[in-house]
Amino acid sequence: MQVSGKVLPTRRVKISRGEIHIIEERCKQCRLCIELCPKEVLKESERVNKKGYHLPEVVEDLAKEKICVACGFCEIACPEYSIWVEEKKEEASRERDLWGK
Repeated sequence: MQVSGKVLPTRRVKISRGEIHIIEERCKQCRLCIELCPKEVLKESERVNKKGYHLPEVVEDLAKEKICVACGFCEIACPEYSIWVEEKKEEASRERDLWGK
């Protein structure tokens, strides 16, 4: 890509990764975490907690770029405080080129 005859330098950005934790007995199947996940890594599972509510489960797929990016939307939306995200520390090999090269 050129601007005014100068080549723009490429920059690399680190994509954060998250690990989702669920307190199963607090979940009341409101599905807010599933509906608000921008990467669609949560889905309703067949498993139920002691109260009979279906729990969310993590379904990451690297090929389709369905990975938790630790945005925290699920954690903010949960009315029962039953889900939270921790950012994973990863090596530099997970960096992506900002300009798609």
